[in-house]
Order: sequence, then C-alpha cells, then structure tokens
Amino acid sequence: MSKLAKKRCIPCEGGVEALSPKEAEKLRTEELNDEWMLIDDAHLLVREFRFKNFADAMTFANKIAKIADEENHHPELNVGWGHVGVELTTHAIHGLSENDFILAAKIDELEK
Repeated sequence: MSKLAKKRCIPCEGGVEALSPKEAEKLRTEELNDEWMLIDDAHLLVREFRFKNFADAMTFANKIAKIADEENHHPELNVGWGHVGVELTTHAIHGLSENDFILAAKIDELEK
C-alpha cells in the first residue's frame, strides 16, 4: 500500500497553490500505478480501467463512489461497456492537490 493510500483527504476551499507539474509528476511516479497520466499541463490526473463487461465496470465505479464519499473528494467518472474513466482535479484551486493523489492511490488499491 502506498503512503498516500493511508492518508485522508483534507477539505480544500482554495487559497493554496496547485501542485506544480514537477511536484505532480513526482507523486505520480512514486505513489501511483504507471497507468495514471497527467494532462492539461498537470491540471488533471486521469486513468482508464478496462473490464470484461458493463456490470463489472459499474461495480468498480460504485467502489470508487464509496471511497470518494468517504474522502469527500469526488472524481469525474465516465462509465461505459467494459471501461471506467477517472478524472481527478481540485476545482477550488484549478489544478491538482495532494487530495487527488490520495484518492488515486486509494483507487489503485481496489485492484489488489
């Protein structure tokens, strides 16, 4: 289990800087599955999960929803036949925060 998966999200209402692309890349490479990608100049953290059918994709999406509610940090989910797309960002700061990486690490744990 990564160090981040053991942490809790802290509410963010703005007033702090988003992670720099360099800081975000360091967290991504050190703490997350290699399939997570930084896009939009490190404003979004995204990953696509594949499944054998729609039911399995929905089951996984519901597991993400439970964690997101527990952490009070909610991703954008795109659910379709055999896939779940996850997009993370911290809207209050218009970029990435540690919370995004905490939630991504917890989502990674669902695969184990």
